[in-house]
Amino acid sequence: MIDNSLLANTIDLAWEDRANVGPQTKGDVRTAVDTALALLDAGAERVAAPGDDGDSAGWTVNQWLKKAVLLSFRLTTNTLISGGPAAAPWYDKVASKFTGWQAVDFERAGFRAVPGAIVRRGSYIAPSAVLMPSFVNIGAYVGEGAMIDTWATVGSCAQIGANCHISGGAGIGGVL
Repeated sequence: MIDNSLLANTIDLAWEDRANVGPQTKGDVRTAVDTALALLDAGAERVAAPGDDGDSAGWTVNQWLKKAVLLSFRLTTNTLISGGPAAAPWYDKVASKFTGWQAVDFERAGFRAVPGAIVRRGSYIAPSAVLMPSFVNIGAYVGEGAMIDTWATVGSCAQIGANCHISGGAGIGGVL
């Protein structure tokens, strides 16, 4: 595993000074937050991670990643986001995970996303997962072979294990 202590330290310091973090913020803070979101998006880091021995009681919450998600809302302004039903736009701070994706990107990622699946950037969807028309929020982790069924919601930073089926209409609450 990569040592992200410098990244975490930059985010922790920015969090302590969050009143001064905003869309005008540049440099190390913005780079650190963007890098943290990219790590979450790629599944290289998780907001909550199981211990090495698989013990469910041994989970670690990576507070610096939660802080990065929260800081991202301060760094970003609302903008038009295309891709809504009937070409309707959305107005939000978080882009779709699929912005700019082509067929090759979906093939490489190895999961299935049916029309109506909304996934925010900064969330991870593992190979063989199936996303029915559902919503997956920023910071969430969806494990390999999981199914997020129709109208289900996976909240911010929620952790869904491998081969789990989140039934239609269910909501897994987030932590932000």
